[in-house]
Formats: sequence, C-alpha cells, structure tokens
Amino acid sequence: MMKGAFLYQSPPLRVRFGAGTLHHVSDEIDAIGGSRALILATPFQKDDADGLAARIGARAVGVFAEARMHTPVEVTTRALQAYADSGADCIVSYGGGSTIGLGKAIAWRNDAPHLVVATTYAGSEVTDILGETEARVKTTRRDPRIRPEAVIYDPELTPGLPVAMSVASGLNAMAHAIEGLYATDANPVTSMMAVEGIAALQNALPGICRDPADMSARSEALYGSWLCGTVLGAVAMALHHKLCHTLGGALDLPHAETHAILLPHTTAFNAAAAADALQPAARLFGGNLGGGLYDLARSLGAPIALRDFGVIRDDLGRIADMAVKNPYANPREVTRDGILALLEAAWAGARPSPISPERTRP
Repeated sequence: MMKGAFLYQSPPLRVRFGAGTLHHVSDEIDAIGGSRALILATPFQKDDADGLAARIGARAVGVFAEARMHTPVEVTTRALQAYADSGADCIVSYGGGSTIGLGKAIAWRNDAPHLVVATTYAGSEVTDILGETEARVKTTRRDPRIRPEAVIYDPELTPGLPVAMSVASGLNAMAHAIEGLYATDANPVTSMMAVEGIAALQNALPGICRDPADMSARSEALYGSWLCGTVLGAVAMALHHKLCHTLGGALDLPHAETHAILLPHTTAFNAAAAADALQPAARLFGGNLGGGLYDLARSLGAPIALRDFGVIRDDLGRIADMAVKNPYANPREVTRDGILALLEAAWAGARPSPISPERTRP
C-alpha cells in the first residue's frame, strides 16, 4: 500500500535497557559529560536515592528528595539552589514522572546534562515535554533542551513498584501511544511504535497483577512504556493530555490515576473522528477501543471514576471552561458541551460508548 508523505526526526537520546543496568550509572554519567551528579527523588524514594549515591561514590555530590507531582515551581526553585550549592554539573533523576519532571525543570533552566533511572512506566523520560504548576495552574512547554540525554531502564528496579501504581502508570503510558496514533504529525514509525507499546502493556499489566515479581512481565511493561513515551516525545499532544494537565493542575489530582480514568473517555470521544488512525489499536481490544480500555482498567483494579478522588460535580464546568480556553489540534472539534459530557462520564465512572463526531479535523 502506498504511503503518504511524512516527516520523521529521531532525537538524540541514549538508552540502556536490561536487567542489572543500574550498575552502569557511573558509565552513563560519564557518557553525558558529567562528573558530579545531584540525585533527585521523591521523599518516598529517598532511601533508594541515598543508596544510589553510595553506589557511585564521588560522582554523587548530593541528594534532593523533594520532587512532587505536577512539578511545582517552588520545589524547582529549591532544587536549583541545591544544585548550585552542591557544585553539581549534571542531574540523575531516580524514579517516575514526578522526579523526572523536576529534573527536566532544572535542566531547562540551567542546561544541566540529565540522566534518568526510570522506575515506573511513566514514559516522560524520553520526551521533550515539561508541565509545571504555579498558583494551581499547570502550563506545558516543549523544547529540545527538556529531553534528558540518557535513560537507564532496569527491570530489576520495578518489582517494588506497588501493583496499583504499576497499573496506573502503565495506562498513563498507553495514553501517550493512543494520542500518538491520531496526532497531526503522526508518521509510520511512531504509529508502529505506538501499537507495539500498547500491545506490550496490554499483555504485561495483567501479568504484574497476577505476580508482582514476574520479571518477564515487568520487563515487557518497561519496554512498552519506553515505546509509548518515545511516541509522545515525537508527536503533538491533543485532547487527552490537555484535559489531564488541566485537571491535575487545577485540582491537584494524582497524575497517573487521572490519565487512567480519562483514557477510555477521551479515546471514545475521538474514536469515530480518528477511526482509521486508531484501527490498529482498536483491533487489540476487539474493535471498541474506548470500551476495551475501560474493561482492561476495571479488570486490573485501576481507578475508573474522578469522584473517587474527591472531584465534585460542580468542578466539571470550570474544568471544561479551562480546557477549551486555548485552541489545540484534535481529531474531533473540542466544544464545551462535548468536554463537559466527557468529564461527567469520567466523573461517574461510566463505561464509554463510541461517539459520533461533531466535526472532524480537515
């Protein structure tokens, strides 16, 4: 079949994947041109970060373990001071999306080389996207300087990730790939990666639920998250990510869980308008992608309703207003009424049905 014209650009990025690759942190610090690393983590992973600092010895000049969801600017300000005070010349982010976001925020401001040791399935470690929150408003920017220089994926670091977070994180990664399929700048390479990544996570997440120590499932999930994140890092975001960022910034909702709840609904919203682009993924779920994603999430024990996270129905109108404030590309026309109906279904935790498009993208 003849392919249409497309543009594909592969960003410079060094990836080391495999069991035991944590032992190569010092090598990767050298490879990105660093010698004195400030190690970043959340308070929850401080002990792991301290252990990594001990492992790499003189290459570690400090640990900053205050990373938080949605990358608050006030935390970044403190981290920048810690970076300057320590005499660091590079960053090692140890953890998931919150820690990686902090590392990106630092690097975007001071051009510090950035190595990520990924311990969740967030996928953000391979993107040039940074979302920051200030005064309960989350803003997103893209810049090549935001993308880390290198990533270590060691499946042996992930069995300690709680099953609930593994599931939410994996569904978050799936969202990257699904939006990548109907992105305005999608291309055959990213689309192949997207379908492969979705399939890997669809297979791996039930295995993790059955046995959290299953290294085969853990490795496949990490592989899938890398592919899905790579897709997001190569193409434009649309409705799903816009809504998640709006909800997360305004209501301080947990990042991965918000993605998991909204994914079936945003997919159903766009399903008819982007039917051709989504067809390869829909086949993985029996033809009904939105419903299939909902069924998968429910079978895995993932959260399915915004109201379970303290969102009140009266919040939805304000979120819909914010979501339509700035125009952005999406297969289906984005209207306040359409977004409000989507949010109400996600708030209630209802299984989505395919929706006919009001208007498709030209």
